Amino acid sequence: MEDYKYLTKDMPPSEMLRAIKALNGKWQMLTLLGWSVDDIAGKPVIAIANTCSDICPGHVNLRQVSDAVKNGIIQAGGIPVEFGTIGVCDVSQNGYVLPTRDVICDSIELMVGAHEFDGLVLLGSCDKIVPGMLMAAARCNLPTIMVTGGPALGGPGFNGRAKTENTAAYEAWGMYQAGKISLDDVLRVTKTVMPTIGSCSYYGTANTMSCISEALGLQLPDGGATPAVYADRLRIAKASGVRVVELVRQNIRARDILNYESLQNAVAFLMATGGSTNAILHLTALANELGIEAEKIMNEFDQMSEKIPQIARIYPSGTEDYLMEDFYFSGGVPRVMEYLKTELNLDVMTCTGSTLKENIENHIYWQNKEADSEIIRPLSDPFLKGSLAILHGNLAPDSAVCKPAGIPESMRRFTGNAVCFDCEEDAALAVSELKIKPGSVVVIRYGGPKGEPGMREMCNVLKFMIGQGLGESVSLITDGRFSGTNNGCFVGHISPEAAEGGPLALVKDGDKICIDIDAKRIDLLVSPDELELRRKQWSYTPKEVRGYMERYRKLASSAGSGAILTTKNI
Repeated sequence: MEDYKYLTKDMPPSEMLRAIKALNGKWQMLTLLGWSVDDIAGKPVIAIANTCSDICPGHVNLRQVSDAVKNGIIQAGGIPVEFGTIGVCDVSQNGYVLPTRDVICDSIELMVGAHEFDGLVLLGSCDKIVPGMLMAAARCNLPTIMVTGGPALGGPGFNGRAKTENTAAYEAWGMYQAGKISLDDVLRVTKTVMPTIGSCSYYGTANTMSCISEALGLQLPDGGATPAVYADRLRIAKASGVRVVELVRQNIRARDILNYESLQNAVAFLMATGGSTNAILHLTALANELGIEAEKIMNEFDQMSEKIPQIARIYPSGTEDYLMEDFYFSGGVPRVMEYLKTELNLDVMTCTGSTLKENIENHIYWQNKEADSEIIRPLSDPFLKGSLAILHGNLAPDSAVCKPAGIPESMRRFTGNAVCFDCEEDAALAVSELKIKPGSVVVIRYGGPKGEPGMREMCNVLKFMIGQGLGESVSLITDGRFSGTNNGCFVGHISPEAAEGGPLALVKDGDKICIDIDAKRIDLLVSPDELELRRKQWSYTPKEVRGYMERYRKLASSAGSGAILTTKNI
């Protein structure tokens, strides 16, 4: 970066071109922005990709977090340069959300490729943002560190819970529809369940992926679960700014940290904590960026579900009592990794510059020296065997996913009559009109990556039914996906999806469907001959879309492959 000192008329043309390129590229832009040549000589230029916006509660604090990161970069002798990318909140619950994951990844790749930064800091929170940034880290392969915005705090008690989180408002609407509470009760819950900024207060996809970025080794210890409003959030951000400069000088790059062994650790962590089913989608997509076949990583999920028990409980995984703040005070990600160490690849490199083994051995628990055994337990005393599961069967020839950690014991084997809907809106209307009866299997199809397009989240329908008291008598299955906050008997990501002619497209009202969680099966109890007849009669007209969503539908793979974009689908 000191090429400007050697510009002479006697330089060979190739060296002259290299020096001029340095002067006319990053250097010229920085000097035009007020930096002097002496300010920037010999210093690494660190890009900060920031998803901050005024629309998303999980991102609004990222301006302040970014300032802390910049202070750390400057303190360590680097030059911080910030650029923005999009960040959609999953509260929108429509087909646009999942496709933003790829836009985020692509936009970071384009900025890094164009400007040739020396290092990269990824600032993000929420469901599709963190996965998109992890994918970009693998793709760009710079010295990289992840910094998340942190979870929100919980709200006041409601309906017997000591604390509430923001999706309690959906359950409250279901209770209102069933005549259990008043409209004033609904409005009170809606206004109070999320009292602070942050990426929700429960262990949904946002916080699952933030914690997974730490388990992967790309975020500093305690970075995944520290609440957004705590001072430690800014301390971690500043330390991350210092650390990314050190990563540049040590030439530790993203792919030195992100690899098959660290992905195995992330899958083990996911199973141990009962995280969001969406993490299966996102880790499969990350594996693709690392050149790992989807089938191989899906096999890891299947095997780990048998091997790794659930040792942490954060709502909605088996309890309503504990939220992300409680998990943080009980030791958070470092505590889980410590308890899991016999099952982990301990020699993997992390963004600290140390191995995972060294991080575990040297970690100091500043909040509580011992874990709360109602929140985090050792492997010898787990809460549950198999918190997430990969299902197969004649309804899901490729795969489907479910979350046993959130399924009542009485619903782990359920046979019911199909009630079919071709979109989420029709199902939600039927639920609101109290048309769904005990013993039903609600089928929502054409909600996959191609069908929606964009693989809509089916959060509301399940929450409404639980609010109406149907949580232990009705199941919901779909080729769409669910929020990390969902519980009850649900199966999602059914592949191949209905829009591709998957068996889900052939289900009719009244058909018997059997869901057997322990056997990892989901089957339509209809004869093969009848299914073949229905297939010959089946037709499908795709939803009319334009712009990016039209391109997404053409390029998106199935959920079983991570819903990645691939030209193989053209």
